[in-house]
Amino acid sequence: MPTPPLKPSVMQRAVDARARYGNDTAAARALKIPRPTFIHHLKQARQSGIVSSKGFSAPKLTDEVRPLEELLESRRKQYTNLAKAKGERLLVPVKVNLDGPIGIAHFGDPHVDDDGTDIAKIEHHIKVIKRTEGLFAANVGDTINNWTGRLARLYSEQSTSAAEAWKLCEWFLKELDWLYVLGGNHGAWSGAGDPVKWILANCTGIFDNFAARLALEFPNGKQVRVNARHDFAGHSMWNTVHGALKAATMGWRDHLLTCGHMHTSGYAVLKDPSSGLISHAIRVSSYKTWDRYAHEKGLPNQDIFCNAVTIIDPRFNDDDPRLVHVCFDVESGADYLTWLRRRKS
Repeated sequence: MPTPPLKPSVMQRAVDARARYGNDTAAARALKIPRPTFIHHLKQARQSGIVSSKGFSAPKLTDEVRPLEELLESRRKQYTNLAKAKGERLLVPVKVNLDGPIGIAHFGDPHVDDDGTDIAKIEHHIKVIKRTEGLFAANVGDTINNWTGRLARLYSEQSTSAAEAWKLCEWFLKELDWLYVLGGNHGAWSGAGDPVKWILANCTGIFDNFAARLALEFPNGKQVRVNARHDFAGHSMWNTVHGALKAATMGWRDHLLTCGHMHTSGYAVLKDPSSGLISHAIRVSSYKTWDRYAHEKGLPNQDIFCNAVTIIDPRFNDDDPRLVHVCFDVESGADYLTWLRRRKS
């Protein structure tokens, strides 16, 4: 039985769709008919001599924007990767491979390129850490000034050039094995291309611009959590460590909460009544002893210690004050740690 002839309007619609969309698949999809049906309509139209009603036909050019489905798939993959990356950083498990007590020397803002920074003290502390078994290094951020934007003019006020600053930065970061390093607000000014991140590419510890939260897992099964931020939200004229203490009070049940940024020092200890966990809140100042900005603004000198050593003895429970001991001097902390490890062995 012969196929009934198509209506001219049906054939015209097929010709116009082919001219508009440039290929059979797209045209058939636009007309919401099967591709074989569309091809049949188009064939009949050509046999009948029907041409585009527009008087011309041109191919549909490729859109510069990716197809919707490809775009959606890309967004799904991007979110999945981001969620995985962020989730892994909520609490990073770090295995401690040493038996017995360990120490963490938390460097306050180093600013190694600033004229007002006590670079000799940094060098001395590096030597002490290197020679002390079980003493790890940590950095709360602002390794260099990294002046950018309108602040780049401040390079004219220091004797160290930008190129020399990055050389000093690389030296400092490669001298020690870091448990964690934060970029700080000065580091964040570099954006996604932060050289500190690449300098630390082979670092065994954790790098982040603003925060690192670690779960130290000791060989005896004890876990001690370290919550380090360049700064914690909240400030008080009465308490230099208010932000970290507030975080512990409001729900961060961590053993150590450390920060810097303000170039002031502070320490507070808090016990969670429900679990008995003792939290130590610490703000380390800076190796930048003479600060033009502080002098200009008339800020009070509240610099007590630029490096605090936290000594952790994993034999004790969360509610035992002997679990964490804080020393406000690197040499004293190193000596105490050495004595403690010898006594334990």
